[in-house]
Amino acid sequence: MELSEVTISKAIIDDFSKTFLDYTEIDAGIVGAGPSGLVCAAYLARSGAKVAVFERKLSVGGGMWGGGMMYPRIVVQKEALRILDDFNIRYREYVPGYYLANSIEAVGKLAAAAVDSGAEIFNLMSVEDVMIRQDDTITGLVINWTAVEMAGLHVDPLSISSKVVIDATGHDADVCRIVQRKVSAERLNEGRGVVGEKSMWADVGEKVLLSTTKEVYPGLIVAGMAANAVSGGHRMGPIFGGMLLSGELAAKKAKEYLKL
Repeated sequence: MELSEVTISKAIIDDFSKTFLDYTEIDAGIVGAGPSGLVCAAYLARSGAKVAVFERKLSVGGGMWGGGMMYPRIVVQKEALRILDDFNIRYREYVPGYYLANSIEAVGKLAAAAVDSGAEIFNLMSVEDVMIRQDDTITGLVINWTAVEMAGLHVDPLSISSKVVIDATGHDADVCRIVQRKVSAERLNEGRGVVGEKSMWADVGEKVLLSTTKEVYPGLIVAGMAANAVSGGHRMGPIFGGMLLSGELAAKKAKEYLKL
């Protein structure tokens, strides 16, 4: 059979359309494919949940790709080494209790683990709204192509039904800010709303991250840097142990919510 350009186009459109249609109803919608979002996706999908990750950029990995100031290395503390081991990410000890890993290898293996576990990653898609019904619980996400947003076009979005949503959008905490702006600042984060992140203090920021990883609105769990941004935690920089542990904890909380 001769391979034609039309056959190639049909194959791509056919497969993606079927997959996208299948994922209009999911168990968990993760917004943001940074390290916490990818870890959360992998662990949730492993448990049997139907998981979709929506990433607004072309690439996944969030800030982890660039390491520290474009030096492709990250630091991970001892407490999170079991997650590196779980995803077969290599590392070496730099000083007692702190380890170095290659940021590009880490992103590649986290993304592969999420996909291998059964999660579906949709890149170049932005979340512009949430769906909320009578009991004030988030029931889904409203999405559009990132290119539409960038071009400022008036194009109506599509909707995804999701039983639980995880905001892993990093410093911006995009989903939480949507809820605060459009729904209820009084109910978000126990009435505190999005507090905003504090200046960099890696030690303190890492320590509080697991306490800020929580359900902040019915059906909405926050993870990673978005968690510290919502609750007023400190920025951490290129140390990622807390991010990995936060993704794991967010998956655990989502599984409890889904009764898995």
